[in-house]
Amino acid sequence: MSKRIELLVVEDDENICLEYAELSKQFDDIFLIGTSAYSTEALKITDEFHPNVVVLDLELQKGGGSGIDYLLGIEKLTLKTKPFVLVVTNNVSPVTQAIVRNLGADYIIVKSQSDYSVSMVVNMLRNMITQIPDMNAKSPTCSPSIKKRIEDDYNQRLVKSITRELDIIGISPRFKGRNYLRDAIELICHKEQTYICNEVAKKYGKTSASVERAMQNAIDHAWKTTDTETLEEHYMAYINPRKGVPTLTEFIYYYADKVKKNME
Repeated sequence: MSKRIELLVVEDDENICLEYAELSKQFDDIFLIGTSAYSTEALKITDEFHPNVVVLDLELQKGGGSGIDYLLGIEKLTLKTKPFVLVVTNNVSPVTQAIVRNLGADYIIVKSQSDYSVSMVVNMLRNMITQIPDMNAKSPTCSPSIKKRIEDDYNQRLVKSITRELDIIGISPRFKGRNYLRDAIELICHKEQTYICNEVAKKYGKTSASVERAMQNAIDHAWKTTDTETLEEHYMAYINPRKGVPTLTEFIYYYADKVKKNME
């Protein structure tokens, strides 16, 4: 998987937390680990889940503790690498901001500035992604719940990427073979499959022959109706000139390889 922001938001405004949650769904390079209005809880999340970015509200009036408490507490955690801490605050005091920097804050944004918004913060972090540290977990495994959460997030992004590729070359949802192709590519992305049509057929309660036929028909239709320039740009594997279209196996394995590389 390519580098991405593993984000913890320490914020006592529920609406702002919801904004971060909605925005994070729009980008493949952001994963929202969680939100908290309590500095003690935020420290526990940091210790267990190792976010590489923390957006930290200095004043947690509706929650518990403060951003200062979090910065003091993170020094006591046994993290090999500390997360990038972006402090957001209504406090414009130079003295307070100097204290915050001395306690380890990497960046400070004053909420009263004219262009401040959750979107602005997210876009700034995405632009700074190469400067954000890679976090090293204490152990090679994580809890079953967080492992499932990360796997589910990865699978959602994987399916989204496959769907986008099929849309580009003109394999629309109106073709029965579209869903079969999406599932076949996803299966290959996760594990080498010997009888891929059989696996897909089981899911939909169809025969292997009907699934194979529907997938090949969807591919054939795309190569008949989509302009050549688009096909050549997005499908770069060799095609037998006598057939003029990819075989089912060629198509599935090409896109599985392409999508996996895009996810790295």
